[in-house]
Amino acid sequence: CETLTTTNKVVLAGETRGPEIKKDDLVQKVRNCIKDIGYEQKGFHWKNCSVDVHLHSQSADIAMGVDSKGNKDQGAGDQGIMFGYACNETEVLMPAPIYYSHKILELMAADRKSGKADKLEPDSKSQVTMMYENGKPKKVTSVVISTQHSPEVNQSQVKEIVRPYLEKSIPKELLAGLKDEEFYVNPTGQFIIGGPDGDTGLTGRKIIVDTYGGAAPHGGGAFSGKDPSKVDRSAAYAARYVAKNVVASKIADKCLIQLA
Repeated sequence: CETLTTTNKVVLAGETRGPEIKKDDLVQKVRNCIKDIGYEQKGFHWKNCSVDVHLHSQSADIAMGVDSKGNKDQGAGDQGIMFGYACNETEVLMPAPIYYSHKILELMAADRKSGKADKLEPDSKSQVTMMYENGKPKKVTSVVISTQHSPEVNQSQVKEIVRPYLEKSIPKELLAGLKDEEFYVNPTGQFIIGGPDGDTGLTGRKIIVDTYGGAAPHGGGAFSGKDPSKVDRSAAYAARYVAKNVVASKIADKCLIQLA
């Protein structure tokens, strides 16, 4: 299944199998999700955006593959190339740049939802660039944070609102030497129009952000909208599980698993 979002519109499309799914229930789930994220702006509001549902039954040909499981718990609904990766750069065995990028946004989102950072709006992304020495992270060389914000604050104010999240997320020794001009916040100058109203969204377009931030190969298949019969998702999770255990047991500093 896929989801597309644009100005005051959400489109759900795809194939399903199992108990009946009522359209009204899906529409309400969509609205609840948008509300939870925090979109209450003129161009995209959980109350009044239109929600189009285009779901139909799974292809009988694909269903045969899923049901022909042999001695397995479940058959595969597709073919693919999948990767799992782990390294000892962080406590969660993820590459440092993507881990710290995610951490910054997690803290920002938590404070925005609690009301502590009420000038920030939902749409945001971050990028942490690091220099490595002998295969290990040595220092942060640049940080880019783009975040939607209230028109009540200007560019310099947004930068000062965001700065503490950078400092809370990344160890001091890695931030040492980072110059202010290497810390970019909303490089275009402002970011008031955001979310699907500013940039149409579609599932599967951010597969590197969903995995290892470019530190490892990717088979090309997205995770979103897929159940365990789709190996793009389930096999990637299994490969990550194996890689994590290899690194956690200190057999290796990093591990890459490829399945096909």
